Amino acid sequence: MAEMGIKGLPAAAVRKAVLDAVSGDAELALLDVRETGTFGDNHLLHARTLPLSRLELLVDDLVPRKTVPIILCAYDSGDDDLVARAATRLADIGYTDIAYLQGGVVAWGEAGFEVFSGVNVPSKAFGEFVEHTYDTPRMPASDVQAMIDAGENMVVLDSRPMDEYLAMSIPTGIDVPGAELALRVHDLAPDPSTTVVVNCAGRTRSIIGCQSLINAGIPNRVVALENGTMGWHLAGLTLDRGQSRTYDETSAEGQAKADAAAARVRDRFGVASVDWATVTSWLDDGGRTTYLLDVRAPSEYIAGHVAGAKSSPGGQLVQGTDKYVGVLGARLVIIDDNGVRATMTASWLVQMGWHDVHVLGNADAAPQTTGPHAPHIPGLDAAPGADLPPTTLNAMLKADEALVIDLADSIRHRAGHIPGSRFATRANLARHVAGLPGDKTLVLTAADDVLSRMAAADLAAAGITARVLAGGNTAWAADGFPLESGFENNLDPSKDVWYRPYDMDDSDEGAMKQYLSWEIDLVKQIERDGTTNFRSFQ
Repeated sequence: MAEMGIKGLPAAAVRKAVLDAVSGDAELALLDVRETGTFGDNHLLHARTLPLSRLELLVDDLVPRKTVPIILCAYDSGDDDLVARAATRLADIGYTDIAYLQGGVVAWGEAGFEVFSGVNVPSKAFGEFVEHTYDTPRMPASDVQAMIDAGENMVVLDSRPMDEYLAMSIPTGIDVPGAELALRVHDLAPDPSTTVVVNCAGRTRSIIGCQSLINAGIPNRVVALENGTMGWHLAGLTLDRGQSRTYDETSAEGQAKADAAAARVRDRFGVASVDWATVTSWLDDGGRTTYLLDVRAPSEYIAGHVAGAKSSPGGQLVQGTDKYVGVLGARLVIIDDNGVRATMTASWLVQMGWHDVHVLGNADAAPQTTGPHAPHIPGLDAAPGADLPPTTLNAMLKADEALVIDLADSIRHRAGHIPGSRFATRANLARHVAGLPGDKTLVLTAADDVLSRMAAADLAAAGITARVLAGGNTAWAADGFPLESGFENNLDPSKDVWYRPYDMDDSDEGAMKQYLSWEIDLVKQIERDGTTNFRSFQ
């Protein structure tokens, strides 16, 4: 890749760059360009997953500053072409400082450095560090069930987003995503003698949620449900499905208690605040990366938010910081409406080792906008349009005139896809299409039509014509056309996403046990790795 002007770096040089960024002395975007499922098999601790297949859809949010140093990586030298293609795309978009890890993850391991598996590993490891450091109280599933059966004075608070809660929940549990806990608990458990049990699917959000309430100084006994819903299932207990219990609006008394709790946390963990005028100057600074992260509920964000802020619900931001923040050493501005959720979230980011974290103190002074976040997608304006309506495609399929390739992620494809469509990833699409019969119209689809349009542009550059289903699979289903589930005649293996144990078809109990053991073992692994900067506030 030297002929392309991309410098290769040995593992030792990459590790030094990581340490400089983690210490706060520099910035670095360490980006793994393999599919996320493959990334989950083996990767560097601080690498962010930026699959070539979805690079343009993710990169502007993940790495907003074009001059930030970028180091690309993949598995080994056999992935050099993949890395080179990613580097070319990044350079075309305007990124100016691009290097790559010579020999990839294999060379990193051979140099004696730690290789990790799974996803969101820095946050997962931090959760285990928190439990280990503070001896966060926990309760096994059997004991929680016994308390429920006995009608004891208790409340179960589920710290996951509503979509996860709907899929499976602890009986009697109430959905209160992580950043909401310190704001809502005073109304949900006003009696100090009420035991508060915090759960998630596994361990991290249970631990962080429980410790959040302890840090906030609520008078109740607080415990984490040991191993979450997976531990509940493994104990042979029954999970609820399809529940929608959640919190009401915060009362005046509850808000006052939450404000006091946030003040205690702000003082203990040294959470800094900032005004909008200062943030504006930061955004104008071309030499630093600044993220605006709105940690409220997504519905609140859509109703109105600071222009330029990204919806980053606080519990999920702590659970998967690498998903929202692509640049190590960057500046983080945390936003909400009254400071409680922002302060609680910022306190955790401080403990994770982020050096430049601030709560926006006067969000109303910032320019506001409404609606969902719409990331900038470089090249989309020049991509082919989505000009094929579902009704036309349906007629073409009935006449056996179309071949549909589904670029949605494999979990979505498995759950429901256009009958006869074949799953593929965009990165391999041109190679696959070259081997397909050419007597039918090639039609691309995905969850919507954005990824399909980008893929159609790739094919057009290779001299291949493809139509794009307008609105993708969502529009197809909305028009009343059928979907089928499962996999058949995949063009690629389903390694594009990382399958959690509860994403697997059979909810494999062995996989659950292995997953929970993996989380627990992360404490020892990060100690060996030596590139984290987790902070203890005993």
